[in-house]
Amino acid sequence: MLSEFETAILETTGATKLAGREEIQSLWSGYGSIARYSLSGAATPSVVAKIVQAPNDSAHPRGWNTNLSHARKLQSYQVEAAWYQDWSDQCDDHCRIPHCLDTARHEDQSLIVLEDLDAAGYPLRKTAVNPDDVTACIDWLAHFHARFMGEAPEGLWPTGTYWHLETRPDELEALDDAPLKNAAPIIDEILKKARFQSFVHGDAKLANFCFSSGSRSVAAVDFQYVGGGCGMKDLAYFIGSCLDEAECERQEADLLDTYFVSLKSALEHYDCPHEFEPIEAEWRALFPVAWTDFHRFLKGWSPGHWKLNSYSERLARETIERL
Repeated sequence: MLSEFETAILETTGATKLAGREEIQSLWSGYGSIARYSLSGAATPSVVAKIVQAPNDSAHPRGWNTNLSHARKLQSYQVEAAWYQDWSDQCDDHCRIPHCLDTARHEDQSLIVLEDLDAAGYPLRKTAVNPDDVTACIDWLAHFHARFMGEAPEGLWPTGTYWHLETRPDELEALDDAPLKNAAPIIDEILKKARFQSFVHGDAKLANFCFSSGSRSVAAVDFQYVGGGCGMKDLAYFIGSCLDEAECERQEADLLDTYFVSLKSALEHYDCPHEFEPIEAEWRALFPVAWTDFHRFLKGWSPGHWKLNSYSERLARETIERL
């Protein structure tokens, strides 16, 4: 760690020294790391630091090493810093996130110092879920979307999600599905022109949720692709991240109902000026469109991916036929 970053952590926490380091994970394609630092002499026992430094020679796990990919990643870290600096304090316990303690830059490196969610009561990470887990995550998404309903994403991605068509021309070019390829711009336009827009997390997969010990509540991390958009993009992506095709097929209607029950409650909680019924009507119809949007990206990016199942293909085919 740079001495400037160590000083920043000590000053923002009031610690006398960094007593230890535990690496949590390296960042995608070698762009840095996330680590937990234990503290001496501070009111809090630990913090999590995300340190970003562009590699000299990035090694994308699936071979997508391009100048556009590099620029997108660098912008994503700038967006995440802007999110924590300018927007994150508007989230409450219903859409819990780690509190940002500090951000810093030095030459070509950047730092975000965050509350340690493990110490805050969210120590669990899951690779498989039960119905209560799924409900907790969907409730988080509904409250997040309600909280930022109608907000302009200043400093964030104008269109959130990492698979947004405008930032993925290479994957579109590689797509070997003519009907889906031809429909991609139409699908993108439909989602962008939805009447009701909020913020989307942009990478709301199961791995980015931290669970409380009883799994009754969750907190979310990783806001590199937060930005404007229809909330169905997050919901479709989340469902696909944790359920197999049979579960998606069987639970689709119930999960949509769960989301909209939570959204109605959340809009009331935040005293949102928009009426619930028109939002529900528009967004329910956009769920398969949002699903097809991600399906388009995935099929071009990684044609053999496990998420490209019969349910996803059917939903995409039916959406294209309606278009």
